[in-house]
Amino acid sequence: MKKDKINTRRMLPLFDIITFAVIDIFSLFVYKTFMRMNLTDLILNSVLALGCVIFCRVIGTVYKQIWRFGGIQCYIRLIEADLTSFVLFIVIEYFLQFAFDFNRLTFVLMVAIMSVNSIASLTFRMIYRYCFKCGNEQTVKGKIMRFLLKIFAPGVDIKKQNDLHKIYVAIVGAGNVGVSLAEELIVNKNSSYIPKCFFDISNNKVGRQIYNIPVYQARKNTAELLKQNSIKEIIIALPPSEKNIKELYNYYSQFGCKIKMYDYPTLQAAGGKRQLREFDIEDLLFRKQIRVIDENTKKYFKDKVVLITGGGGSIGSELCRQLSKMEPEQIIILDIYENGVYDVQQELKFKYGNKLDLRVEIASITDRQAMSMVFGKYHPQILINAATHKHVPLMETNCLEAVKNNVFGAKLLLELCEEYGCERFMMVSTDKAVNPTNVMGATKRMCEMIAQGYSTRGKVKCSCTRFGNVLGSAGSVIPLFKRQIAAGGPITLTNKRIIRYFMTIPEASQLVLQSGAMANNGELFVLDMGQPIKIYDLAKNMIRLSGAQNIKIIETGLRPGEKLYEELLVNTKELDTTENELIFIEREKPISYEEVENKLEILRNACKENDNDKVREALRSVVPTFKTPEEVNINANDSLEMNIIKKIS
Repeated sequence: MKKDKINTRRMLPLFDIITFAVIDIFSLFVYKTFMRMNLTDLILNSVLALGCVIFCRVIGTVYKQIWRFGGIQCYIRLIEADLTSFVLFIVIEYFLQFAFDFNRLTFVLMVAIMSVNSIASLTFRMIYRYCFKCGNEQTVKGKIMRFLLKIFAPGVDIKKQNDLHKIYVAIVGAGNVGVSLAEELIVNKNSSYIPKCFFDISNNKVGRQIYNIPVYQARKNTAELLKQNSIKEIIIALPPSEKNIKELYNYYSQFGCKIKMYDYPTLQAAGGKRQLREFDIEDLLFRKQIRVIDENTKKYFKDKVVLITGGGGSIGSELCRQLSKMEPEQIIILDIYENGVYDVQQELKFKYGNKLDLRVEIASITDRQAMSMVFGKYHPQILINAATHKHVPLMETNCLEAVKNNVFGAKLLLELCEEYGCERFMMVSTDKAVNPTNVMGATKRMCEMIAQGYSTRGKVKCSCTRFGNVLGSAGSVIPLFKRQIAAGGPITLTNKRIIRYFMTIPEASQLVLQSGAMANNGELFVLDMGQPIKIYDLAKNMIRLSGAQNIKIIETGLRPGEKLYEELLVNTKELDTTENELIFIEREKPISYEEVENKLEILRNACKENDNDKVREALRSVVPTFKTPEEVNINANDSLEMNIIKKIS
């Protein structure tokens, strides 16, 4: 490798000297024959001109460029170096004319030779780069390119391209993004793809070629063109501002080709570089991911001691990741399940090392003694409660445990916040708390009322943040569908009419942090989550993305406590805006602390009976909006959410 590098660097200046010499000798022969100039003048000027050219190219780092990977900036650098050499030659020639009686015609001839040499140097470098790009092709042209490289660049190793093992792809979008992808696939000899055609809507591009790749009219004879070019995969390569990804995906996926994206990764920008990737789960939302964290939020959490309960869960662990970027004084991760906490602890330790003061506590939020020890040890300024039993079917049959953990766990945390002087309590809630039809949703609605009740006491600033289903979280529908597809199906769906709001884990976590930072006291924050998604469509898209064939989708019937649609607000007509246009506040008068205590006493007495049915009835009595699924589902077709789905389907 080192030997090849040295040889290449030595050969290029030598090649430039030979090129200049050939042009110079030919020119001198012609002019000496017809113009009868002085031979000494010609030789001296030639040596001077060549010296200026080589000197300026060395100083201009022209010979440090790897020309087979060179772009326009490399050619510009060569031109700049040669222009400098012209100026240097003229200056030296000006001073030398007093010592030597140079013929002016000789000077003009040298400038012409230098110009031709510059053009020749550019041309040869372009040919070299073209030979390197096309020399791997199994064609007559490819063989010629390889032959030229063996003669003029013997140190450069180039392998033949084995088209039999390559995948032919079509690129949707012949703009800057698509063209850069095509160039990358052509240059990268290890690439598994060969771009065979572009699809574009621009009449200025259709019918022309880019890198010898034809540009076809989008949505015209698509099936025939894909078959004609043996296309196996279609890559969507459009700028981030494009809003028609869903339409493009639905159109091109009907031709039996695998669909991929060439853009920035959904969750992280990978250093700002685009990547060729599969459609992610997040892409199934077909909306741009929402970024809500701002500088004010970062300033609020900076130098604060933050306790996160349920810190090993999907939302809790992401809250830890987001907070770690904000330079808090200390983060305490608390969870009853040690494995999840351990994973996030190791991840953050590896990333931040000693720069982050990270502590871990294993405890239940229902254990007063353990929680008192944690509060007494750390004295947190901010508490984010993400600890919850959230599985709807499991909580239907374990109502007592749901109330103990979700309701009385939150109650205990608020008591300790007051006792130990915690400044702020942030409650992670859910859209299932709106007109709940299940125990889990009802307990979360009760938690919201508890937080609002405690906010009236003025000792702790309280807020709740409500959001929809989280993509990829433990127990969500996405991992279930993935496992079922991997097993060859079928995908089980409780009802094909079910719709849900979706967001990503980072979106949900950022929402909790920003809304908590902007809270005054007692607010119930809600995110504008866009349009609801039909779960049946989500399942179909996941099957298409996987490339699996003959995966069936079967209905299994609604589970206990399940309703056909989720709502985000109790009263959608009464909302207050915030400084973030995506975050709203439900205009709801908090119930008094005394009323909260009365409700909790009813639940407390019911829990003493150790009877799930009695606890459920008590929960229904203290949460007025707690309804049966049948009550809600019977009027589902008339709901706003269902009508939205009808319009966009």
